[in-house]
Amino acid sequence: MQSLSVSGICKRGLLVALGVLLASGSHAQQQDFSKVKIEALKVRDNIYMLVGSGGNITVQIGSDGVLIVDTQYAELSDRILGKIRELSKGPIRYIIDTHHHADHVGGNANLRAAGMTVSGGNVGGDISDAGAGAQIIAHENALLHMSSPPAGQPAIASAALPTLTYFTPKKDLWFNGEGIRIMHEPNAHTDGDSIVYFRQSDVIAAGDVYVSNQYPFIDIANGGSIQGIIAAANNIIDLIIPVYGQDGGTLVIPGHGRLSDIGDVINYREMLTIIRDRIQDLIRKGMTLEQVQAAKPTADYDPRWGSSSGFWTTRQFVEAAYKNLSAPQGK
Repeated sequence: MQSLSVSGICKRGLLVALGVLLASGSHAQQQDFSKVKIEALKVRDNIYMLVGSGGNITVQIGSDGVLIVDTQYAELSDRILGKIRELSKGPIRYIIDTHHHADHVGGNANLRAAGMTVSGGNVGGDISDAGAGAQIIAHENALLHMSSPPAGQPAIASAALPTLTYFTPKKDLWFNGEGIRIMHEPNAHTDGDSIVYFRQSDVIAAGDVYVSNQYPFIDIANGGSIQGIIAAANNIIDLIIPVYGQDGGTLVIPGHGRLSDIGDVINYREMLTIIRDRIQDLIRKGMTLEQVQAAKPTADYDPRWGSSSGFWTTRQFVEAAYKNLSAPQGK
């Protein structure tokens, strides 16, 4: 397996990260990564949640090696790999991208280079080619966004791109003794979102279709919609089996925020559904976007979910929902 160190994060890796950032549409702000610490939380059995800067990372470890869901930023790859090595010395075999935004795929090239593809590994019927570099799996729309940046923005180096894509509703993988189901959530956060269900561990890595710390980012430019996010939340809820009522059972690793269970996801789904219905009603009454903003359809949820500053504000969320719901198809 190739090693990765601070010196190993070379100019090409940083250019890859920059390309992903520019092409992703995530509008991530410039950050000081020097003080970011990667923390690991044991979720269940051989599943861990890594928290740093950017999207949460899911790590599955076992006798077959290491599988990770999302990779945060390239500048953090050395620290992420160091934390993974505290959990397992096994090779990184698979990386699953939940979507194409830079805070989730910026470290693809670096962490891929630190791994090795399974020799003859079976991924839902596809036989992997053995060789240096982990396999990167994503929905094909995520690949299309990464490989076709908007006009005037640089292309992303091939080392950061998914090496295996799927276009069907799901993709199955058997790794470390458990079935892993990768499911496409259409037109949710983007049009290329995947959620990842570890069936034996009973853990779901949700990506940004479910976040526990803010209103969800509806990336309209890349196919996102509030209706799709609500549908994705319903699909996650359908997969969850609680211990009692709305407590315990299946655990959900959000794209951002804290580890969750069914009660958290239901609250998220209900919040989105109520806000959607309020905005739809105001649109039916003929209100403009400015009038809807003034009506404050999110007011009672703002203390928990809202923000008046930063990358994604409450006003931006309302504007995106308004544009979705006032479109001809109501998406």
